[in-house]
Amino acid sequence: MSLGISEAFDLRPDYIISVIKDTRAKLVGFQFPEGLKRKGPELAKKVEKATGAEIIISGDPCFGACDLDRTLLDHVDILFHFGHAELEDIRLSNKVYFIETRSSVDVLHVIEKAVPELKGQKIGLITTVQHVHKLPDVCGVLERMGKTCVIGRGDSRIAYAGQVLGCNFSAARDEDCDEYLYIGSGDFHPLGVALSTKKRVLAADPFSGEVREVDPSRILRQRSAVIAKSLDAQVFGIIVSSKNGQKRMELASSLKELAKKHGKESHLILIDLVTPDQLLQFKVDAFVNTACPRLAIDEVGRFPAPMLTPQEFEIVLGEREWEKLVLDEITEEPV
Repeated sequence: MSLGISEAFDLRPDYIISVIKDTRAKLVGFQFPEGLKRKGPELAKKVEKATGAEIIISGDPCFGACDLDRTLLDHVDILFHFGHAELEDIRLSNKVYFIETRSSVDVLHVIEKAVPELKGQKIGLITTVQHVHKLPDVCGVLERMGKTCVIGRGDSRIAYAGQVLGCNFSAARDEDCDEYLYIGSGDFHPLGVALSTKKRVLAADPFSGEVREVDPSRILRQRSAVIAKSLDAQVFGIIVSSKNGQKRMELASSLKELAKKHGKESHLILIDLVTPDQLLQFKVDAFVNTACPRLAIDEVGRFPAPMLTPQEFEIVLGEREWEKLVLDEITEEPV
């Protein structure tokens, strides 16, 4: 299936125009994730023509609702953040409007294709915010085909039942299901669910029409290699994000204390955008990431020293068993 971004996702231009007119905003910010940035100029042109407001588009990377552009927010009357649902614990300002960019793509064709591949009776449904409004329809298909639907609510960081984030799989930790069906593109979310729940996860991509069983073995091999390279490390750099939705200073401080308990040297490093280049000058044996959990996974092998998650750091120090390795999450409770 081939759909343009503007056709596949609802950027809600009429709503944006209405908000600008109602608030009488003169200077307006747009913040997009990478996949939607190219639609910024087109949308800005339409909105400026309809409202007379001036639009400033954020050019910085955006990794989620946890990553509001605070610099841009300080310069505009209101800010529209695209592609994510609001996180309850980072409501910085009533100046911010979240445009969830719901998908209009038909998901039922790929669900019908996926049903014969399901092995269990009780199926847990999970997806991203773009498709979460389609879950009732998906349930209807599954139930007509003799399956039982389970949609977990998740913790307070989750806006909608059945929604998973790249840093939070709490909606999938429902023990009353046999396996999970993920609706969406990409591997990270369903892999996280597979590692978090230890259950089979089938991924159904409504854009490509592909149905596949998620195999976390490659990620586990990569993470095991990172842990093995860090076993002899003596000096650790503990990364702390300055982004509001990612800042886990308390966790970082506890990891520093844990390192001290085991006779290891460690240093807290506060940083906004964590990249391999930004860390080149830090001469440590290994890093421990408490910022966005995806960093250690997506950028594996690119950092100047091994990058551990907090749980992997515990394994290195002997505080956690290898068999209890899970992906790091930002949740209500420690994982």
